[in-house]
Amino acid sequence: MTILAFVLVLLAPALFVYAYVVYPALLWLLSLGVRRKRETVEVDWPSVTVTVPVYNEERNMRNKLEELLQLDYPAEKLQILVISDASTDATDRIVGEYATRGVELLRLESRRGKTAAENAAGRVARGSIIVNNDATVRIPVHALKALVRVFVDPTIGVASGRDVSVGTGESNQSESQYVGYEMWLRSLETNLGSIVGASGCFYGIRASIYNSRFPEELSRDFASALIARSHGLRAVSVADAICLVPRATALQTEFRRKVRTMARGLETLWQWRRMLNPLSYGVFAFMLISHKLCRWLIYLLAPLTFVGLAMLSSSSMIGAILLSIAALGVLIAVFSWYRAQQRPRMNRLESLLAFTLVCVCAGFLAWMKVFRREQSPIWEPTRRPA
Repeated sequence: MTILAFVLVLLAPALFVYAYVVYPALLWLLSLGVRRKRETVEVDWPSVTVTVPVYNEERNMRNKLEELLQLDYPAEKLQILVISDASTDATDRIVGEYATRGVELLRLESRRGKTAAENAAGRVARGSIIVNNDATVRIPVHALKALVRVFVDPTIGVASGRDVSVGTGESNQSESQYVGYEMWLRSLETNLGSIVGASGCFYGIRASIYNSRFPEELSRDFASALIARSHGLRAVSVADAICLVPRATALQTEFRRKVRTMARGLETLWQWRRMLNPLSYGVFAFMLISHKLCRWLIYLLAPLTFVGLAMLSSSSMIGAILLSIAALGVLIAVFSWYRAQQRPRMNRLESLLAFTLVCVCAGFLAWMKVFRREQSPIWEPTRRPA
């Protein structure tokens, strides 16, 4: 019984240390001898379709379209396509005002979700590279060229931008540190060949491997790297293709987003579970297991830590003390989360505790949704501050 208790206690912490410390350290060591050369070459810019799936984005639409029209890219080779998921506000009318400037509107008559909108876009996109961009993020004028430039390498099938989390809300400031860590990790994976998931806010994919019948309940940005690998191509992170992502000011908004994205991610991983086989997919399978599966398993196994501590506490004073400390930590995190909903300004420790609790609770709930087969193709876009 004691051995079982120790196993339950250590499972989640051991996975955490491996996924967030050991795995990046291994990537860093391996990448020391595999630095890829960055060569400046003349690029015959390919045709590009920038897709912007939207639902009721009248607040952001004009700024988004003005931003896209100012991108440093040959206008004759750029198609800007807005897909309205049956918006009920002034989104469609605003997009229509830009028709004379080349902006195209594709409206879905019934609301079906982001993936359905992307599927519809694939059938009318004219570019050889399809770039997905969200309405609530901002990309600098040079970012599109930086993203598209890497496709001069014929081994690359997907290119992902570098997210930079920005904002003034203190309650969710830990999200910025997490995003920065994630982008660093993707740069290490790129050095070794391929990332295992793209940033949904800003990424490009070759039209030749774009699936216009992609399952609507799955995550296309995550799956894009898996699709590229299945075609013998790589997915890379592009450091110069910056995407400014305003972080949500409310942790409750971040909580809902994480539940949705993790549940869809788990469903997507199950769909492509064959790629977890190292015998068939080698280093890519190792990275997929380490970066995705191990992380998500932490949230499923975290409650078992308390079960194990409860078992130890019945026969050990040390176990009882550890259980009390863990319970106190959870109570403080819950209080920090509550405070975050009452006041936006918090210190870094409070923000970290609240953000950690949000991640764990969202991750566990995502697993429950998957086990209950609660699929969510209809998405509620994260309403980010301007």
